[in-house]
Amino acid sequence: MPTSAMRPVRFTGRLLLALVAVAALVVVFLALIALTDGAGSGLVAWLTTLGSGSALAVWRGRRHRARPARLVPFLPVLVAAALTASVCVPTVPTTRQYPPALPFVTTQHWDLATGSRVAVYHYPPANAGARHPVPLVYVGGGPVRGISVIDHRFLQLLARQGYDVYAYEQAGGGRSELLPMGQYTISRSVRDLAAFADRLDKGKVDVLGFSAGGAVLTRALADPRVAARLHRAVIAEPGPMDGPTARINGHKGRTSARDLAPAVSGPRSTRVPRYAVAFGFMRLGLLTPDTGLIGQAEGDNAFTAADLGSDTASAYCARDAHRIPVEDTAQNFSFSPAASLRVQQTIRDSPSVAPRLRRSRVPAMLMIAECSSQVRQWATAVLAGAPAVQRTQFMPGVGHRIWNGLDDNNDRAAAVITAFLQDEPAPLPNRPTREEIPTFLRDRD
Repeated sequence: MPTSAMRPVRFTGRLLLALVAVAALVVVFLALIALTDGAGSGLVAWLTTLGSGSALAVWRGRRHRARPARLVPFLPVLVAAALTASVCVPTVPTTRQYPPALPFVTTQHWDLATGSRVAVYHYPPANAGARHPVPLVYVGGGPVRGISVIDHRFLQLLARQGYDVYAYEQAGGGRSELLPMGQYTISRSVRDLAAFADRLDKGKVDVLGFSAGGAVLTRALADPRVAARLHRAVIAEPGPMDGPTARINGHKGRTSARDLAPAVSGPRSTRVPRYAVAFGFMRLGLLTPDTGLIGQAEGDNAFTAADLGSDTASAYCARDAHRIPVEDTAQNFSFSPAASLRVQQTIRDSPSVAPRLRRSRVPAMLMIAECSSQVRQWATAVLAGAPAVQRTQFMPGVGHRIWNGLDDNNDRAAAVITAFLQDEPAPLPNRPTREEIPTFLRDRD
C-alpha cells in the first residue's frame, strides 16, 4: 500500500487509541469516585486519575526521542482531565438557598424538642358555622420534600370546610432547616410528628399523612407514646412502613401516565456532569447519601422538578396523561435527594412494626388510588396489620396524587376525609375489607 494511503489509516488508528485512552481514564475516575465516596468534592479521584494517567504517558513517551512525540501521549490525559474536572466543580451555591416566602400563607419556624427546626403553615378555619374542635395536621410525602402548591390548595379547601389546618415541612425539606445527614431516619420523622403535636399544645390532633407521610403516620400508630397524641389518622397512599414491607415487589394499580405523558420541561441538574454523577451514583448505591462529592445543601439547591422525570406522571391515571397539572412553582419546589434516600434506607433496614401496629387503638382510615403507582401491598399491609383501620376508601379515577385539582377530585378527596374525621357514613363503599385483600390484589382494579 502506498505511503500516502497509509497515513489516513495510521491517523485513524491513533485517534481510536487516543479515544480509548480517554474513555479508560474517565472510567477509572468514575470508579475512584465510587471507591472514595467522592472525597474532597471528587478531587481525590481526579488527582489520582491525573497522576496515574500522567505516569503512563511518561512511560509511553520514553520510546520517542523527539520532544514533540513524547508529549503526544499526554493529550488523552489532558482531554480526560478536562472532561472529569466538570464533576468536581459546583455550579450552584453550596450553602442552602431556601425557597422564597409564599404569597398566600405566612411561613413560621418552630423549634421542636427533637432539635428539628421546621417550617410551619397554618390555615385557620374559614367556615364560622362548621368549625371542628380538633386540629388537623398534614404530613406530606418526599420523604424529604417541600409542600407543593397543589397540596397547599387542598389544605385551603379543608380550612374552608371548618378545619384548623397545620402543615409542616419535614426537617430538611422546603423551608425547614437541614439536619446532619446521619440524623435523617424514619424514627426521627416519627418523633418530629410527636414533638410537633406537643409544640402545637392543643390536645390530641387528627393527622393526614400522604405517601411517605403515610408511612410516618403508620409508624406513629405503632408507637404508643406517639399514638397517645393522635385523635384520628388518615393514611393516604402510604409508602412502605418497615423493612419487610419495603422489600415487597408486588401488584400496582391500573395503568398510570408514566411513559405516556409529555416529558417534563425545564432545567435538569442531571444534565450537568457533576449532578448526573452524584445523583445517579447515589440512586445506584455507589455513593452514600453523605458523600463527599456534593454536600446536602448543594444537592438540594441543584435538584429541580424536571429531575423527577416520569415520577410525576406516574402519580396520574393514563387517561390524564395529556392534562397533568403543574403541581408546583419553580420557586417553591424543593426536594432533598440525599436525605430522602437516607430515610428510605432506614425504612428498609428496620424490623417489622406489624406486632406493635396490631395493638394500636387510634381510629384510622386508609385511602387507595385506582391508578396507584405504589405497590399495593404497602397499603394492604397496613389494613391487614392494624385492627384500628375502620374503613378503606378506594378512590376511582385518580392516581397516587389523589387530590390534584382536576375535575372534582379535590372535593371527592375532601368528602372522604371529612366524613371519617367527623365519624359520618363514608361516601364510598368500604373496600377492600381485610377479607377482600387477596381478591383486590389479584384484580388490580
